[in-house]
Amino acid sequence: MDLEKEQARLCKLYDYERKLKEKGYTLVAGVDEAGRGPLAGPVVAAAVILPLDTQIIHLKDSKKISEKKREKVYESIKNSAIAFAYDVIDVQYIDNHNILNATFAAMKNAINKLPVKPDYVLVDGHEIPDIDIPQEAIISGDGTCACIAAASIVAKVERDKIMREYDLMYPQYGFFKNKGYGTKEHINSIKKYGFSPIHRKSFSIKGLNM
Repeated sequence: MDLEKEQARLCKLYDYERKLKEKGYTLVAGVDEAGRGPLAGPVVAAAVILPLDTQIIHLKDSKKISEKKREKVYESIKNSAIAFAYDVIDVQYIDNHNILNATFAAMKNAINKLPVKPDYVLVDGHEIPDIDIPQEAIISGDGTCACIAAASIVAKVERDKIMREYDLMYPQYGFFKNKGYGTKEHINSIKKYGFSPIHRKSFSIKGLNM
């Protein structure tokens, strides 16, 4: 790794937070989720407030780094963050309220769990309804904004832990590997064994009835 290039990349990653600090915002929380797309398991959202004077090596969109590296970066986030929190919304809530509303609920809960209240929120994708904090939604924010990237990693690592536990309960579905996403092997397992209690009944799969 070229350390100089990595430091320059990380510096640019804080552009959003830096501009907000110039406007007087000092506790900027990044918010992101993991698990909107899978056929099984919960959705997890995280909120992270990072100090501007820290650089976390390999901090980026959680989908762009390996599982092993994500876990190391997560440890760095925990050691460096001003505050972080996450929330888990289970499959029953997803089926009853739909995945979008479940995602927003997880995001709001994660923000509310922060030990300090942020004065601004940067969220990946779309604005969170009904929060009393100024916010900005950033498309692909997990790849362009430090605090959102950190939130994406926290959410992904915590959700993966949950899916590994579910793999012990339902080993026939390969959750350890697919994390509940609709891989060919996962769908073939559903065809063979039927649905588990953690499959999302409100989701539809071509050729299958949830």
